[in-house]
Amino acid sequence: MSEIRTFEAKRPQRALLLSLPNILTYGRIVAVPLVVFCVVGGQDNWRWIALALFTIASITDYLDGYLARIWHQQSSLGRMLDPIADKLLVAACLLALVFERTIGGVAIWAAVIILSREILVSGLREYLAELRVSVPVTRLAKWKTATQMVAIGFLLAGPAGDVYFPYTSTIGLVLLWLSALLTLYTGYDYFRAGLGHILEEEP
Repeated sequence: MSEIRTFEAKRPQRALLLSLPNILTYGRIVAVPLVVFCVVGGQDNWRWIALALFTIASITDYLDGYLARIWHQQSSLGRMLDPIADKLLVAACLLALVFERTIGGVAIWAAVIILSREILVSGLREYLAELRVSVPVTRLAKWKTATQMVAIGFLLAGPAGDVYFPYTSTIGLVLLWLSALLTLYTGYDYFRAGLGHILEEEP
């Protein structure tokens, strides 16, 4: 009898594997190597393809969560893959842009700050999840994410965009630094909140 109940409990989750919100998340993961290839393996004109893929992937980041909520198709798999897909996309783009020297010199530190924060916050969230503690996303953190995505968009256009608008790369680098500063501030907020819960658990 218990085996039947277990099967019935798992069945809805299995049915959601091919739901549209999850398919959008899968697509975002598939887009990662395609964007990197267009930046690293292609010519300057391929940057427009990279930008288009990145823009579509960024839009699906909003759509998958929104559709999952309104259609009541939220799943454990989606909750796990969604932040992974986001971080893969951002990290891969930043590394590709550094490799191609669109991000170079002192601006590399802005990319390092962003990547370090993403890894540290992911570790903190995983630890707090074991304590059954969730840290809500602040409005400033959402602004950070938006600024970060726009910055990467400008930088992906990079040399191709500079042909039509000479300040494309410059705007991207300025926004990248702004994103890095917001990253430091919001990261501090997360760790301050997380540290409070960690200290409460100490005997």
